[in-house]
Amino acid sequence: MPAQKRIELVITGKVQGVGYRYSVKLKADSLGIRGYVMNQHDGSVFATAQGEISELNNFVEWCYIGPQEALVRDIKKTFGTVKDFREFSVLY
Repeated sequence: MPAQKRIELVITGKVQGVGYRYSVKLKADSLGIRGYVMNQHDGSVFATAQGEISELNNFVEWCYIGPQEALVRDIKKTFGTVKDFREFSVLY
């Protein structure tokens, strides 16, 4: 079984009020990624994603595009410690 990695993303731009979190969940589920996504008070979106490195790379590439109404300006990435996520969730 390939090694699991966890990445944390802070996504800025027009990413709230455009279905970004729901679209992130759909993409994560399609790739078998676990973790969560949530809006931040500063207008950004925070996501933590865990899975195989190839799926994470695909996920991050998709996050730069997002849903049709989104306009991603930047994504800050940091790697974290692997945790025991059971699914990918949208947090409120």
